[in-house]
Amino acid sequence: MLNGAAVMDAALLLVAGNETCPQPQTSEHLAAVEIMKLRNIIILQNKIDLVKEDIALNQRDQIKQFVSGTVADKAPIIPISAVLKYNIDVICEYLCTKIPVPVRDFTSSPHMIVIRSFDVNKPGEDVKKLKGGVAGGSILKGILRLGDEIEVRPGIVAKKADGAVKCTPILSKLVSLYAEQNDLNYAVPGGLIGVGTKIDPTLTRADRLVGQVLGLRGKLPFVYTEVEISFYLLRRLLGVKTAEGGKAAKVQKLQKNEVLLVNIGSTSTGGKVIAMKQDLAKLQLMQPVCTQEGEKIALSRRVEKHWRLIGWGEIRRGQKIEQD
Repeated sequence: MLNGAAVMDAALLLVAGNETCPQPQTSEHLAAVEIMKLRNIIILQNKIDLVKEDIALNQRDQIKQFVSGTVADKAPIIPISAVLKYNIDVICEYLCTKIPVPVRDFTSSPHMIVIRSFDVNKPGEDVKKLKGGVAGGSILKGILRLGDEIEVRPGIVAKKADGAVKCTPILSKLVSLYAEQNDLNYAVPGGLIGVGTKIDPTLTRADRLVGQVLGLRGKLPFVYTEVEISFYLLRRLLGVKTAEGGKAAKVQKLQKNEVLLVNIGSTSTGGKVIAMKQDLAKLQLMQPVCTQEGEKIALSRRVEKHWRLIGWGEIRRGQKIEQD
């Protein structure tokens, strides 16, 4: 959920019309939307074909009360039936006319977050016809062009004999750009882009590049193994069902040596709390992350066999790793 939200410009918050609002997962999703600073939100009241009008109107009031004071406070609530396709045209019209296109940065060096990666070769393909790996994601800034010499960080991660982490960036060339069903000569920020490269397809197979960052050689941010963050914890635990009328459990303070799930961009990795002071913490990351100071992160804790969102933070500084 958080990985995909990292590259989105707007959000559709889906609420089931035949259930009370909010459900635990709905609360968690709204918190994720606030963490990712998405300002354009549409609330969809689905399954209205299964309930009577008075029940649907009552739930609409519940939704308004639920989002009051949040980033979705003034978001429109559209009643729909996905199965019967009721009001789907209204959603499309709203997306096209009411959601503004964000200001894009075309002048900076390109920076693309990878959220999918593939090997497009069929089993048994002739070696002379093999194609390089494909990375899918969204360009946050800059422009990628055919023929660009690119770099993927952190790249290949390994450990040295002394236990230190070693990162080798993947260097390649951009050979194709693809969006929807269109071949492109260049790609700009916004939308999802498929980037064809000369990378060994074994490195891109089965989403192995997810969480990596793609850009021009020598122009990407540093890779970190430790980060110092300022953080904010939610007051109560989200995503966990409680007894009817009961309040969710309070979020406990971070504990030293506790392992959290950390989301940075499209990267999900473990983070061990190695130091704390008030609203500041130092996290040792289980795997290196290509990021930069000021980047927003999400923090999750293991609760009842599931990772539950407990707060968010911002990277202040960190321990950089030298690239080979």
